[in-house]
Amino acid sequence: MLTTLILVPLVGALVIAALPAANARVIALGVTAVTLGLGIAVAVMYDVDGGMQLTEQVSWIEAFGVHYALGVDGLGLLLVLLTVVLVPIVLVADWDAGDENPKAFYGWVLALEALSLAVFLATDVFLFYVVFEATLIPAYFLVGGFGKAGRSAAAVKFLMFQLGGGLVLLASVIGLYVVSAQQGTPSYLLSDLMALDIGTEAGRWLFLGFFIAFAIKAPLFPVHTWLADTTEKATPGTSVLLVCVLDKIGTFGMLRFCLGIFPEASQWATPVVVTIAVISIIYGALVAIGQDDVLRLIGLTSLSHFGFITLGIFVFSSQGGSGAILYMVNHGLGTAALFLVAGYLIKRRGTTLISEMGGIEKVTPVLAGLLLVAGLATLGLPGLSPFVSEFLVLLAAFDYGWWVGAFAVTGIVLAAIYVLWMYQRIMTGPTPPEVEATPDGTLREIAAVAPLMVALVFFGFFPKPLLETSNPYVADLMIHVGVTDDEPTVALAEEAGR
Repeated sequence: MLTTLILVPLVGALVIAALPAANARVIALGVTAVTLGLGIAVAVMYDVDGGMQLTEQVSWIEAFGVHYALGVDGLGLLLVLLTVVLVPIVLVADWDAGDENPKAFYGWVLALEALSLAVFLATDVFLFYVVFEATLIPAYFLVGGFGKAGRSAAAVKFLMFQLGGGLVLLASVIGLYVVSAQQGTPSYLLSDLMALDIGTEAGRWLFLGFFIAFAIKAPLFPVHTWLADTTEKATPGTSVLLVCVLDKIGTFGMLRFCLGIFPEASQWATPVVVTIAVISIIYGALVAIGQDDVLRLIGLTSLSHFGFITLGIFVFSSQGGSGAILYMVNHGLGTAALFLVAGYLIKRRGTTLISEMGGIEKVTPVLAGLLLVAGLATLGLPGLSPFVSEFLVLLAAFDYGWWVGAFAVTGIVLAAIYVLWMYQRIMTGPTPPEVEATPDGTLREIAAVAPLMVALVFFGFFPKPLLETSNPYVADLMIHVGVTDDEPTVALAEEAGR
């Protein structure tokens, strides 16, 4: 089942490359619909009680202990579902993005979907590394081939940062082979590596390689500078795929590999990582406030959000871990909606600059409402799903240290500033004569983002399905890293009366 889930979009990409360009969009939509159906089937088959399920394992490079091994647990399942949901939404919403070269655009989108799914399902570290690096190929061509002027330079900058992180990761992957070979039969299976006694010094050095690569991918301060340039120059749909899907590999890897394989080293690095996370939260929000390009602004907000996710991971508590996983899903939903609605407005105004917009609220009330809901989700308004994950992370942060929670809370205040100021500058004010005939959202545009809006509201009031999926994974991970949450002490009534 998992191999089929990966192969369907990959084969679809090859079919698009072989057939006439006129068929590319229809084939891509059909393939993503089938992939969505397979993702839902995997979710139905999954037992929420936890554990790695639907596993597949075949020896690949026996001499090095490499396997083609796949499996899905609560963490992987949520990110798989996020991926298979967002890709067809992007294709419908960003309808004209591939008009210049349909075969290339839709082929690379399907390839990116397939490789992203492989990353979230891989249970062999070497296989993970291969597909981790392979995702850069379609991402590079999507950024460099489609978007606005300057996209080629942005694509190169993106690639250089990611390749640098990949080289550091490769050194640690090789180190894991050496350690496992010294203790018996070499193996890259995650289950075998989690059981290894790696040693304190070696574990800390190997951890650094993994963490640096994932910090670049996420991204975190100070290795984030590729993010804003990429989202500014790429199409809104490409930015959704990069920020809402591909960048999740960074925080996914922190949970799966940093905490899973190097629990001691992860706890050793916690003070530094927590500090980096807090800086990312505040710095990302402050820089976003000063942006005039709406796509660049949305990209920088994600720096702040990934700081929250990393903070939840490294405070080492069940609340923090569950909040971080929930945050990954909710960030994907909210930021995707914000990018896509911003893309609608850019097409109508012919500019990405906020200073050149304004006054369109009266003539496009539906788009104004969609932008407002997406923006309010980004700032964590109660009643919308990001609030739940943000609340869990902040509870865990205050439990870790009051100063950590206090600094992190400032990110929420700053988020209110950049979101509401962005909305005010884009939507309110006198309506210029040249925009009085601007059409409101079309049926296709509204239909594309409607599932995101429904999900933001539904999971804002009823996050139980997401938490029931992630909580068993988090509980097992906390046991593995040797952390036990403090339980509140409640006196019995008869004891209280004594």
